[in-house]
Amino acid sequence: MQPGRLRWETLAALRTSSKGQLSYCRHWLRDEDILEGCMAPLMLSSYAGWVLDRVVGQSAPETAPSRSSTPKKSTPHSDQTSSLEKAVSPAGQQGFSPLSSAMPCAVKGNEDLSLLETDQEVFPNVLPSKVTEVEGYIRMYEEIHRLKGKEGLRQRQEQQEQMVRAVYDLASEQLKRFDELKELKQHQEFQDLREVMEKSSKEAQGQQEKLKEEHRHRAKVLNLKLREAEQQRQRQEELERLRKEEGQERLRRLYSIQEEVLQLNQQIDPNYKHKDLPRIDLSVYSNRGNQICGLVSGLIRTTSERGFPTQADVANTERALQEMRGLISSMQQEIAAAVEEKKRKDEEEEREKQKELLKKEQMTAQTPAPAQHSGGKQQKEGLQVKAEESTMQWYQQLQDAADQCIASFSAISNCKDNNEVKKIKMDLQKAATIPVSQISSIAGSQLREIFDKINNLLSGKSVQSGGRTVSVTQHPQGLDFVYYKLAEKFVNQGEEEVASHHEAAFPIAVVASGIWEIHPRVGDLILAHLHKKCPYSVPFYPAFKDGTSLEEYQRMLGYQVKDSKTEQQDNFLKRMSGMIRLYAAIIQLRWPYGNRQGAHPHGLNHGWRWLAQMLNMEPLADVTATLLFDFLEVCGNALMKQYQVQFWKMMLLIREDYFPRIEAITSSGQMGSLMRFKQFLEKCLQQKEIPLPKGSLHPSFWRS
Repeated sequence: MQPGRLRWETLAALRTSSKGQLSYCRHWLRDEDILEGCMAPLMLSSYAGWVLDRVVGQSAPETAPSRSSTPKKSTPHSDQTSSLEKAVSPAGQQGFSPLSSAMPCAVKGNEDLSLLETDQEVFPNVLPSKVTEVEGYIRMYEEIHRLKGKEGLRQRQEQQEQMVRAVYDLASEQLKRFDELKELKQHQEFQDLREVMEKSSKEAQGQQEKLKEEHRHRAKVLNLKLREAEQQRQRQEELERLRKEEGQERLRRLYSIQEEVLQLNQQIDPNYKHKDLPRIDLSVYSNRGNQICGLVSGLIRTTSERGFPTQADVANTERALQEMRGLISSMQQEIAAAVEEKKRKDEEEEREKQKELLKKEQMTAQTPAPAQHSGGKQQKEGLQVKAEESTMQWYQQLQDAADQCIASFSAISNCKDNNEVKKIKMDLQKAATIPVSQISSIAGSQLREIFDKINNLLSGKSVQSGGRTVSVTQHPQGLDFVYYKLAEKFVNQGEEEVASHHEAAFPIAVVASGIWEIHPRVGDLILAHLHKKCPYSVPFYPAFKDGTSLEEYQRMLGYQVKDSKTEQQDNFLKRMSGMIRLYAAIIQLRWPYGNRQGAHPHGLNHGWRWLAQMLNMEPLADVTATLLFDFLEVCGNALMKQYQVQFWKMMLLIREDYFPRIEAITSSGQMGSLMRFKQFLEKCLQQKEIPLPKGSLHPSFWRS
């Protein structure tokens, strides 16, 4: 076998061995030769060719000695050793042999060499000696290389462990530094956050303090404003209180002035105090006194509607009072002069009286009786000539009761020398009449106060009048006197106040109705005064009797006659209208604070009776139309609700039957009242409704 071929076969054998199958990764680090040698496929080193050349070159001369010296068992070992030394020495001489660096390992691996020798002894005949030697060298080289790799690997592992420990220590130190740095950073962040929070807290506290200061300032300003507003309110209340007190004082002053004016006006009544002086005409004073009283009453009514009187109102009433005083003074002077003249001219006065009597007789003889003419017509038409007998009896009973009442207080009315009784009489008359004069439709509370004052007086309690305490118990006849004067004053208010202001009928009527219900005798006296002044309220027409003067007959018909002068028809109708309106209001109203369980003392049934009797009597020109219109305008709504169908039948009767009778006796100059009554009838029948009268008292009136 040629050496070259053997060499390649050896290389091929090594390549097919288990170690030759090891793989090599080109990405391994260059300095890890040991790991590369272990993992790479088995390859011959660059010295393998040199070893093979050396072995092959010596294989021929050594074959014979090795075969002849078989008994020496130790020869191969020595030859191998020498060959190894020879193989190593050239390499050591050249200075570049891997065996020279692996000698310590060869020494250490003597046991493995002995094992190789044992293998050679066991298999002496299997392989040729050169092949075995080469194989031993190769194996020895591989073993040395393996041991060297293990040692290098161990050293490398130690280095790696040291490096890992160093890296771990370094990493630990870096981690500690990082933790310290992190902790320091967190501490700094926490410190910064705490500083920011403290700064924010300080800012918030400063802002809060600023807001508190602003709030305190605003509260202080608001408190000042509230205090100022409260002071302003107190000042306003004080001013309002002072204004009300001044208003009340002025109102009391007005009432006292009105009271004094009314008292002064009573002194100029020519019919009762100066009948013995016929030549003195006191009607001017009386008319002017009545005008002044009306002026004062109008001022008080106007100021009450406004609230409280002003200083100008007080000044006006004081001027009216001064005028009334001047009027009284002038009248007294005139009366004194007349008295003196009377003493000097008694004979002349007697002659004047005789002339007057003759004149009256002549007028009586020339004037026909109006009732007789109307009576003839009534008989023709089938209507009554006179009032019913029961009605006349009732009328006469009321007049008798009034006469008895007058007789019961004769000691008071006829007192002349007793100043104490005169004073009591004046106080009682003021206490009875002045509250009635003050009745108005301003407020229910004031009306109730007036009612309580009148009721207390009639009940025997003490009341204040003109700054003095008055009671009916001051005189035994005081109660009868107050009954009479109070009833007379109610009728006078209808004759004067209601005649001028129709809406005043309701407040006066409701007070009169309430007093009537509690004190029935006052109601009877009211009817007696009403029938005497207005006989049409009965109704009846007084007949003209023989021996009755014309003036007396006219007084019986309700006319006012002064110094043989009869009042004008318009004034007469105005007074009759006022009294009928008051009567129509009384029969439908009740005092709202009284006992509602009982019946009305003089209710709507009397109004129905009055209307029926009026329609059964022959009408009077101008009078009947006026009274029917006034009565139905005030009381028609209440009668409609009470009698319903019967009422409308009576309204049709008036339009169809009774109205033509009135129209037949009405002259062209008396058509005003007739047309007013006709329009009222037509409107009511067309609408089937009687409207509420103007000035009627609504429930809201009593809440004011």
